[in-house]
Amino acid sequence: MTQILEPVELRARGFAVLVDALGWTNAVRYVQQFEQSRLNYTFERQSILPDWDAAEMLQQLRGVK
Repeated sequence: MTQILEPVELRARGFAVLVDALGWTNAVRYVQQFEQSRLNYTFERQSILPDWDAAEMLQQLRGVK
């Protein structure tokens, strides 16, 4: 009979198995594929990137001012 684990224990055991099988780095990368980020990429992108149109971006890439 399969024992039903509490969610915290299930997650801890499952992650331990992933680490044993994949190594720490690949286990984290695997889990990240299924975890939803709490970050707001759109907001961060707008606050970091300059407000350039396509022509300005090309000028900047070419080093033309």
